[in-house]
Amino acid sequence: MKSAFLFPGQGSQYVGMLNDLPNDPVVKHILEESSDLLHLPIESLHNNKALSTTKAVQQCLLIASVSTYKVFEKNGLIPSFVAGHSVGAFGAAVAAGVLTFEEALKLVTLRGELMERTCDHGYGMAVVLGLDEYRLSEIVQQFFNEEEPVYVSNRNSPTQLTLSGSIKGLEKVIDYVKTHGATSARLLNVSTPSHCPLFKNVSEELLGELNKLDLKRPKIPISSNVNSRLLRQADAVKEDLAKSICYPVRWHDAVNLLYETGTRLFIEMPPGDVLTKLANQAFSEVRTMAISKSNIDDCFYVMSN
Repeated sequence: MKSAFLFPGQGSQYVGMLNDLPNDPVVKHILEESSDLLHLPIESLHNNKALSTTKAVQQCLLIASVSTYKVFEKNGLIPSFVAGHSVGAFGAAVAAGVLTFEEALKLVTLRGELMERTCDHGYGMAVVLGLDEYRLSEIVQQFFNEEEPVYVSNRNSPTQLTLSGSIKGLEKVIDYVKTHGATSARLLNVSTPSHCPLFKNVSEELLGELNKLDLKRPKIPISSNVNSRLLRQADAVKEDLAKSICYPVRWHDAVNLLYETGTRLFIEMPPGDVLTKLANQAFSEVRTMAISKSNIDDCFYVMSN
């Protein structure tokens, strides 16, 4: 049975998340390495105050997912494919051997800083349920203007879409769609408008940093955020990591591609189970597991058999 490891993005974080990782020396090593690289105690990264910042959230997501993946790698349990949602793509790149953990942590830190600096207030994201991409795009075009820009961003499922842009613009779209076909629409607890043209400069600066690195060819194919293709070359991964921040995440398409290649087991790295729920909604016959401290042995058993 082909398997894919999924690396979550923003929205999966919670206070104290790094305390809930598997009890393993590999995890302890990654936590210590992270503390040394960031010159911060780990405890200061995942408290309530820290997780109100984009930078700390993205750092914690990378640390949690990569440290857990390394436990599987140590035990010889390697997936057929990897995929990461938004910043999770950096964890997937580490798992595939394209980046070292140190390189990824520095890039993710820069990414968070650039995002905060570019749109420091008055911007965010929203989620809309019940409308398809074509209809929501039509509505967004009706409300779009340069002073209060709004864009359709992540395509998490055919009828679960996110918007990015100015809070005032988002609120206008939310009010409209609630009476025009949406089953739910609300602002997300995100302070930056990810995956839209507002972050073109962030994409360009990230690409500049990526160009300085000696990226390796993926040992495991990566399902792309941007174009929903399997990435098998270092340059393709580099482009995906850089472009993703200013292009929509086509997550449903990326997971659908894995399904079409025969993947029937999806295992989500910590924290949370957002991505496994989406996989279950899309494909009722697949098996999904979201790793926690208490069930990692079960995941080992399923991977081994």
